Amino acid sequence: MAPLFKLCLPALLLSVSIAAQAEDKTLNLYSWADYVAPDTLQRFEKETGIHVRYDTFDTSEVLETKLLTGGSGYDVVVPSSSVLARGLAAGALKEIPHERLKGYANLDPDLLEKLAAVDPGNRYGVPYTWGTLGLGMNVEAVKQRLPDVPLNSLDLLFKPEFASKLKDCGIAILDSPQEVIGLALHYLGKDPYSTDKNDLAAAEALLQKLQPSVLYVATGRQISDLANGSVCLALTYNGDASMAADQARKANKPFEVAYRIPKEGTLVWQDNLAIPKDAPHPEAARAFIEFMLRPESVAALTNTLFFATANQAATPLVDEAVRNDPDIYPKPEVRERLYADRSMSLKDMRQRTRLWTTFRSHQ
Repeated sequence: MAPLFKLCLPALLLSVSIAAQAEDKTLNLYSWADYVAPDTLQRFEKETGIHVRYDTFDTSEVLETKLLTGGSGYDVVVPSSSVLARGLAAGALKEIPHERLKGYANLDPDLLEKLAAVDPGNRYGVPYTWGTLGLGMNVEAVKQRLPDVPLNSLDLLFKPEFASKLKDCGIAILDSPQEVIGLALHYLGKDPYSTDKNDLAAAEALLQKLQPSVLYVATGRQISDLANGSVCLALTYNGDASMAADQARKANKPFEVAYRIPKEGTLVWQDNLAIPKDAPHPEAARAFIEFMLRPESVAALTNTLFFATANQAATPLVDEAVRNDPDIYPKPEVRERLYADRSMSLKDMRQRTRLWTTFRSHQ
């Protein structure tokens, strides 16, 4: 049998080699739903011959668990800056040397600087999209109930005499303890990432005053509910509110949905492209990131989901109405009032989660 085995061995090795080459032409992407325009993926596959397998997650926590556990099989993931920081601390990410990364010079220096606070030297994350946490609203409904209150103020939420007047038309709060508690702290003039017990007690008291006026705490529902008029005020992401506004316009709703960045300042969030340390196809991952650094690759995403791109060279390709919207692309003086997403220890996050659970338990 030995001679026969020797005859079969070259064919076997050839088969294994062909299989390996086919596997090398695959990219496993793990991201939010619709976070890459379909025609962009098609162009990448056609140009490179690399097939993209696109899996999605619906919360950052799901991504973080897979990233920190390891062995996910993904080549490119899209973490927020805080998730990136925890992945970096756990040694779960592969370095992406940007000196040789084509298109890296297109990135916004301000966003790179903010990311450097959690990724020194910008060695592991490549900024992708960014936006703010703020106020999505049914303009007519809010003005009818509060005609003299500025629409760009967190007073709408955090002053009980205002929030109570919006209770009947519906207030929705994003289900994100770190972000919402941080915003409450910021509104009170405190560090959004404070761990001081007195500061957190003050934030808890502020949220308790808001709680009776809140219809629900959830993630994802705000888009359709703002668009169809089920809620009149939502603490949500700018892109979600802008998608709701787009849906309301297309449905010829008799009201305007708008988004406002709070004048008091707010969180500027940032999503980034990253490569897990055990990515099976690191070269394909790098090719994909370079492709997404092309202006035309990300402009299509901004035109669809209304999240600003971190790629400055892409801005001229963004629809004029979008790139000139100051609540999507805020002016420099507004950006100065925005604080960056930052990582917190598990101990401090658990402290906020307990506070949040109490707030949510009344819903």
